[in-house]
Amino acid sequence: QQLYNPTVTTMLAAFITRSRISLTHLTRSLTSLPRSSLLNHIHSYNIHTMKIKESQMASVLRPEVKKLANMFSDYGYELRIAGGAVRDLLLGNVPHDLDFATTATPEEMKAMFETEGVRMINSSGEKHGTVTVRLEEENFECTTLRIDVETDGRHAVVQFTKEWELDANRRDLTINAMFLGLDGTVFDYFEGSKHLQDRLVTFVGDADKRIQEDYLRILRYFRFYGRIANGPDNHKPEVLESIKANVDGLRKISGERIWVELRKIITGNYGDDLLVKMVECGIGPYIGFPENFNCDNMRTVYKKCKEAGIPIKEMHHMTLLASGFSNEEECIKLITRIKCSKREQEIMLHIIRFRDFAMQAASFKEIKDHIVDLVIGERRNKDISLLYVSEVLKYACRTDYLENIKEWDIPKFPVSGHMVLEKNIPRKKTKLAMVDMLEEWKKSDFTLNAEELLETLDATRYQ
Repeated sequence: QQLYNPTVTTMLAAFITRSRISLTHLTRSLTSLPRSSLLNHIHSYNIHTMKIKESQMASVLRPEVKKLANMFSDYGYELRIAGGAVRDLLLGNVPHDLDFATTATPEEMKAMFETEGVRMINSSGEKHGTVTVRLEEENFECTTLRIDVETDGRHAVVQFTKEWELDANRRDLTINAMFLGLDGTVFDYFEGSKHLQDRLVTFVGDADKRIQEDYLRILRYFRFYGRIANGPDNHKPEVLESIKANVDGLRKISGERIWVELRKIITGNYGDDLLVKMVECGIGPYIGFPENFNCDNMRTVYKKCKEAGIPIKEMHHMTLLASGFSNEEECIKLITRIKCSKREQEIMLHIIRFRDFAMQAASFKEIKDHIVDLVIGERRNKDISLLYVSEVLKYACRTDYLENIKEWDIPKFPVSGHMVLEKNIPRKKTKLAMVDMLEEWKKSDFTLNAEELLETLDATRYQ
């Protein structure tokens, strides 16, 4: 009966997964314990604690954080920093965002904040246990400890709990499953700190189960691998096997969520190696990649850019991703799947259309003409046009032309449509006449003035 309690059985499941001992052996060992000590026994097994240096804690213990912590303490609730911020501190980095976990339920938090006159925002997260508050011009997400009662690979039905290990057990990776007390104590239930030290990325407990709870965790694995690992191919074989066995679940994940993770992988550490590994694991078709994604060309582009001194992190993610695509049709299928922005779409398509031109351009004059076609011929925004051309030049590793662009001012086209009409050109033919004059202007290296350009027009051509 002691083992029949839902909370206890959930904790035992986490305990068995981690310790790899049989349920029979565990039952024989624990049935003699009083129920009150059973939870403590499970909790104390394998938990690791350590202290963060005061100098590091100073970076997070801002006045508003202390105020928030004191508020929870005064009301008798526990509050700890959760997830990424703990990981970043252990890596010696200053965390950009702080997320908090607490034993207080959403209703208890709301009552507390209302009593204290603290502003609450974004109530949509309450059903999942999250209450967001604003203190001193900064937002803080405070989430109740929870367990996943039911999952469908995308969403979870949660149940609130007071047990920190149960919440840690539902998280994706061991390096993201640690908590930090405001006194600097790190609570590590699944060897996350050791894995950080070893630069090892692995799932909490059963990888298959963690992935099946939310299939996006497949991509999160690769993203964090790029951030943490100290080599391009130090994956645990069993982790890759679990990923291969569950890739079809990615079809359930929205394109927007996939794209958030994928674009970070592309420009992160080992981006090319990770994309190849993802293709080898069979992920490609579920995230919009073509069946014949060109891994060889992609590796070549990454390699040549590094050799040319072009930092990968300074390249647009679409520029790099385009290296695996052969034509516009393949790009359209990706765009449809991932729902990327219009700017991202245009950059990718520009790379596909003009990468051969950029690699073959024999003079900077050809690049100038291309820019003029975009800015004047197609009337595109100057800065956006320069971005597109710069990206295609990075793709082609034309660093000489990249420098030239920085020093070249786009000249102003001297002819207006009104001038053309004065030459007795029909209004419906004005655009054609402007195109013809633009070509003449480019031939002159942008030296012909308005009068000279208008003289090039043959009025009979436009009648």
